[in-house]
Amino acid sequence: MSKLTLSLLFVLMIASQAISQDLPTDYLPADFHKGRRDAVREKLPPNTAVVLFANAERNRANDVDYVYHQDPNFYYLTGYKEPNAVLVIFSEEQTDASGNTFDEIFYVQERDPRAEQWTGKRLGVEGVKEQLGFEMVFNGSEFENFPLDFTSFDNVSFVDFHNDYRDKSGSADLFDLIKTFKVKANYPADYNPVRNDLYKRISTATSENSEEVAQTIERYLNRYPELQDDEILNDFVSANNEEIRDEIKNKVLVIQRSTNLDSSILPKAMAELRQDKTPEEMELLKKAVEISAVGQIEVMKAMHPNMSETEIQGVHEYVYKKYGAEYEGYPSIVGGGHNGCILHYIENNKTKVGDDLVLMDLGAEYHGYTADVTRTIPANGKFSPEQKAIYDIVYNAQEAGIAASVVGASFRDPHKASYEVVAKGLVDLGIIKEAKEARKYFPHGTSHYLGLDVHDPGTYQAFKPNQVITVEPGIYIPEDSDCDEKWWGIAVRIEDDILITENGPINLSGMAPRKAEEIEEVMKQPSPLDSFQLPKLD
Repeated sequence: MSKLTLSLLFVLMIASQAISQDLPTDYLPADFHKGRRDAVREKLPPNTAVVLFANAERNRANDVDYVYHQDPNFYYLTGYKEPNAVLVIFSEEQTDASGNTFDEIFYVQERDPRAEQWTGKRLGVEGVKEQLGFEMVFNGSEFENFPLDFTSFDNVSFVDFHNDYRDKSGSADLFDLIKTFKVKANYPADYNPVRNDLYKRISTATSENSEEVAQTIERYLNRYPELQDDEILNDFVSANNEEIRDEIKNKVLVIQRSTNLDSSILPKAMAELRQDKTPEEMELLKKAVEISAVGQIEVMKAMHPNMSETEIQGVHEYVYKKYGAEYEGYPSIVGGGHNGCILHYIENNKTKVGDDLVLMDLGAEYHGYTADVTRTIPANGKFSPEQKAIYDIVYNAQEAGIAASVVGASFRDPHKASYEVVAKGLVDLGIIKEAKEARKYFPHGTSHYLGLDVHDPGTYQAFKPNQVITVEPGIYIPEDSDCDEKWWGIAVRIEDDILITENGPINLSGMAPRKAEEIEEVMKQPSPLDSFQLPKLD
């Protein structure tokens, strides 16, 4: 080897070490992901194989893709952040032809110096072994010829495909991996995961809950047009006695025995696991929430009537980046005045917020975990009497919802408590005449789980310790509403991230002021951005 080659290798080695030293050190450890795989394995029925694919790379325009984001379930179980990979987990140990035993296999994106020059270094087989702690790792190209007989399992569970992946690289990309799986698993061309789930509900229905199952199926038939011609589902809904439903149940059992494919076991296991946060997860989630709360405080200081919605969004997201949050957990919502009445308003293009209330629903994503914090503030620093009247109702509704977020309570209890306060408040102001009309101005639920997804999966059963939810009541009065026009264009939502504990709820985002008076006081404080002036453009 020449001296020049040795010198280059030495420089590359030193550069690599320098780069690694600059990386964050608080990612989830490999042991966490292994523990999560073990936890999934404990929830699987005997003789089950679980197959999970990495997220697709999604095209933004022409030859430019969106910034890649890993599937949250895949990241939860692996820690792997690259595309074009497949994880297989077995409920029991398997033995290969050489007598080696294993209970999981990981197929990953192959190292490619030319591709890495453009898109960054890949872990490859050895990197995955060393950094993520897997033992049985192969390049994705080996998935096709690996002697793995999916037909030998009682269940092959997977999350069904969204059909948004492309045949991009031509060799072991996600398209090829999924195509190979479909061949290996005898995947039917007409497989429908929703139908699969509904058939499972029928096969496990009892005389006590069959009517409830029928009502559930009827809702799904109304929602999914592709299922409306399914004879079995329609017959179960229209059946007028248990004898007929038992006959249909037997038909379904015969159909189920004809395939071992399942798209409900894995999602159910993931929902049960991900709704309960571990201490390692809470460290990252708390940081995401605190970063988001600081963003709200800094915007309160910086806000003035001449700001645009886009500028307000930029201040929030600058704070996120300053703290090292890689992404936003979801598209940022900044709505001034009537725009706040649009629940998922993301255009954020109003050029001046004026004297309006500004509804700001944003969340930083830190190492995969996302916050979800909303504050509504007066752009001019002072609530008008009408704005404050609506704001105080929402604040009191949120206080009631948070108080209802206790161990053992129903997932609907925070919404019931919040809705009752909103309804009474709107009646007292004369905006509605009867409590049942409140839904017109409070059209959404109050809570959802929070974690790797802004709407994290969960069972939506009674609250347990170490679950994190949002509590987010709101009142939205669009222009031309059926009430006094002095209320038109007022939109208020207050949202906080709540940790359920044995000792009661903890507001993780409580550092961002919520009371109207506290918000007004913070808005009087100077902002570091007050002296930040850019040159005018032609």
